[in-house]
Amino acid sequence: MDQVHRTRATGKAGEADHTQAPLYQLKAEFFKTLGHPVRIRVLELLSEREHAVAEMLAEVGIEAASLSQQLAVLRKANLVLTRREGSTVYYRLTSPEVAELLRVARSILSGVLQGQAELLANLRATGPK
Repeated sequence: MDQVHRTRATGKAGEADHTQAPLYQLKAEFFKTLGHPVRIRVLELLSEREHAVAEMLAEVGIEAASLSQQLAVLRKANLVLTRREGSTVYYRLTSPEVAELLRVARSILSGVLQGQAELLANLRATGPK
């Protein structure tokens, strides 16, 4: 059974006010943070190297305000860190383990899709006669 970890109470309206949360719940919240395509793309970019916000805008292809919102979610989850150089803000991953998680997810997805492709090929091969 998952052990219990302490979390701080947020006191914010609409947020759960837990002093203790089971590890599985914390994991679910973590994976919810990863549950947006833009956040995944940003993390993939940052897996390569540190990026300025302007660089990410060009790569991700969304409005600046939308990117800012997604970066705020990643900052709140402590998945990214920032540094400022003049008027330029740079982002980087807090841990190389985030990049490793994305590599593992890609490997799992590749296996799932390969299995689906094989199933589809078998269905087509044994189709109606």
